[in-house]
Amino acid sequence: MRMEFSGMNRREFSRTVAGAALGAAVLPSAPPLLAAEMQVPFKLSVMLWTLPRSLPLDQRMQMAYDAGYRYVELTGEFLSWSPAEFGVMTGKLHSLNLQVDTLGGFHHAPADPAQGDAVIAELNQLMPYTERIGCSRFIILSGNRIPGMPPERQRQALVDTLKRMGDIAGPKNVTILLENIDPHENPKYFLTSSSEGFDIIREVNHPNVRFLYDFYHEQISFGNLITKLEGNIDIIDLVHIADVPGRHEPGTGEIDYANIFRKLAALKYNRYAAMEFLPTIEPVASLRGAREYLQKSLNTQAVPNSTLV
Repeated sequence: MRMEFSGMNRREFSRTVAGAALGAAVLPSAPPLLAAEMQVPFKLSVMLWTLPRSLPLDQRMQMAYDAGYRYVELTGEFLSWSPAEFGVMTGKLHSLNLQVDTLGGFHHAPADPAQGDAVIAELNQLMPYTERIGCSRFIILSGNRIPGMPPERQRQALVDTLKRMGDIAGPKNVTILLENIDPHENPKYFLTSSSEGFDIIREVNHPNVRFLYDFYHEQISFGNLITKLEGNIDIIDLVHIADVPGRHEPGTGEIDYANIFRKLAALKYNRYAAMEFLPTIEPVASLRGAREYLQKSLNTQAVPNSTLV
């Protein structure tokens, strides 16, 4: 029996946040925190690559702030900053009182047995940025499958390299976050399943190596999102939020984000939840609408199963 989710479509989402878009036009440059935002039990962030890349990064920081967020995430943008640009970008973060919760920046693949030492060298090169930017978490991607190599060998290489990374990161109180990617986005990618990712993190068994649970990638790959969330909340240190299809705002597609948000709260998740969606409307209004949708979900009881047909 197929159950239909009565969530918002994109047109309804746009109507819901129309008032937010109007408000964005008249807000001062430093809006106060909303009382409702303070009631969210986890920390809300924005992955800045999802905002219009035609705009300078400091303008995208301003958008996240204007939408009411206090955390942002970077991929590898900081690696290309000149000293002057570094000063401008970190100055912008400080002026907005924004914190960077997670960084990317790795180019080598820990699931490739030949690249383990290169990954460790990259980690050592990236570690100083944790102090310079004020961030203590890195995202690491497994890399692609190697033709002709048994997957068991790649899996062992991934486990071994993550253990080494944890030993380096631990004394600095830095956390390494492993992420899976769905095979539709990258058909060659090695780690496509969050279930296998959870198993790998448990085998690594290091307090500074945790999992990034991306609901968008997992819905495309395998689904069953809430059961996996419940069973692995102890090793999840970051969740990424976007709806399927299209990687758009939560509540515009097939994922029941209202129930996911309520489950995160029920599980007492108090770490980071990052918006990693492509806005379908003006970005500040889109981000603000997503945050308000989250808050509304937490304030609304789930629909009883008996009413679903």
